[in-house]
Amino acid sequence: MNSPPPSRPPRPVWLFDLDNTLHDASHAIFDAIDGRMTDYVQHALGIERAEANRLRTLYWRRYGATLLGLVRHHGIDAEHFLRETHDFGVAGMLRAERGLAHLFARLPGRKVLVTNAPRGYAGLVLRGLALHRHVRGRYTIESMRVHGSFRPKPSRLMLSVLLAREGIRPSRAILVEDSLPNIRAARALGVRTVLITRHSRSGGIRHSRSAGMRIDSLHQLLRRVPRH
Repeated sequence: MNSPPPSRPPRPVWLFDLDNTLHDASHAIFDAIDGRMTDYVQHALGIERAEANRLRTLYWRRYGATLLGLVRHHGIDAEHFLRETHDFGVAGMLRAERGLAHLFARLPGRKVLVTNAPRGYAGLVLRGLALHRHVRGRYTIESMRVHGSFRPKPSRLMLSVLLAREGIRPSRAILVEDSLPNIRAARALGVRTVLITRHSRSGGIRHSRSAGMRIDSLHQLLRRVPRH
């Protein structure tokens, strides 16, 4: 009696960050966004530019997104803030590895975008990178709400809700990120993690042991899949 063929392991679900993961946002885009955010805070709160820049940075470091601090402490309209600070052409600013569309076509498993960036901006970047046809799911900051409140990365609660909504066991998911706090949050839930250092401006990140795997190029994903 012939034994049944061995079952194939389930295909992974890739959770990709956007900025400084799929492209080099530090090249020009982050400066453009930071400048627009500082302008917005300055005019909305009626304060000096230096203080507006301080608040922008403080809220980003404290909450993981400047938006959260502005909503929580100043009652800023989230949709208006996101629209005003990310409404610009990104095509001429994009810098990324070559062949990403070919890589995504060959990489086995479903690809999902998980980013603290807003929906419109994320769509422009994916299209500019020719990845829009390969990314089947998109979770942007607009959809990162739990019980009506924003819970962007590195929120473990948000990530666990996302996994449940997608019907993904944590062990099947692989998060590809440039941020150590986001990596640590995912690992705490049992998600496999990949830290990409290619666009990092911090030398210390290369020596961190927080991630299951570290890579310098997205193309390495075809040769190495993290086991933990």
